Amino acid sequence: MTTADASWSMDEADDEPRGPVGKAFRLSAADSLSLGNALCGFLAVCVLAWSAITSLQSGVKFSADPRFFGTAVVLLLLGATCDLFDGLVARKFRASAMGAELDNLADVISFGFAPAFMVVIWAGFNPKVPFVLVMVAAASVLLAGVIRLARFACVKTKSGDFMGLPIPMGAMTVVAIVLLFPPSIWTVLPIFGVAYLMVSRIEYPKPKGNLAAAVLAWMMINVACLTIWAAGLAGGDNLIKIGAAMQVAIVAAIPLRIVMFRREKRKERKEAERIG
Repeated sequence: MTTADASWSMDEADDEPRGPVGKAFRLSAADSLSLGNALCGFLAVCVLAWSAITSLQSGVKFSADPRFFGTAVVLLLLGATCDLFDGLVARKFRASAMGAELDNLADVISFGFAPAFMVVIWAGFNPKVPFVLVMVAAASVLLAGVIRLARFACVKTKSGDFMGLPIPMGAMTVVAIVLLFPPSIWTVLPIFGVAYLMVSRIEYPKPKGNLAAAVLAWMMINVACLTIWAAGLAGGDNLIKIGAAMQVAIVAAIPLRIVMFRREKRKERKEAERIG
């Protein structure tokens, strides 16, 4: 064998996959939930796209149909439920070699691209809102979500909590803004605030135990409210407004509480130094 043949053989050997390849292709129960999350995000985008396509094909001025928006939001909430349980199932039973990667990829679809696309459908057809502003706001949601997930995979906090607003909560807050307010320049601006919170260093509590149960109950209540609203039943409009307002309030209250807590700690430290 010549030197060239030997080097070629070595290159081929280097390119061959190493490690437990067979195990890497086995899907666990947690992976199925991650795939369900991704499917829910894809279907939500399809529902929103279909609403725009059917409206444009009919030749009438496009306006967001509450039924399509309600269906898309329910799908995103189902995806969030799958995302909440996949980690629990993985810890309870077993996780595959690609479980973490599947989880992050599914989150990008359901909580990054889908809410960004919803922003475009919500405000992109409104002549009162500059289309460039809408696209930048949608892109900020997507990019902040991608950065948030990448940082989550690389950086671990000492407290074990989330650094930055978790992407599912960020997506639900964007959805709440879309459902709560008509599109305008002033209602698009808070979406940038949600994107900032996702990439900020503010620590949000990780749902464990009773908190995880409370988060699941909150999702189920939202699904019920959205179903009532989308079906056009009595009181549906009030329910969806109350739920959306509470979602925005919860996300805004946590950073404010942390800022107040840090301010109190600084005051205590200064007083201790003055007394000492």
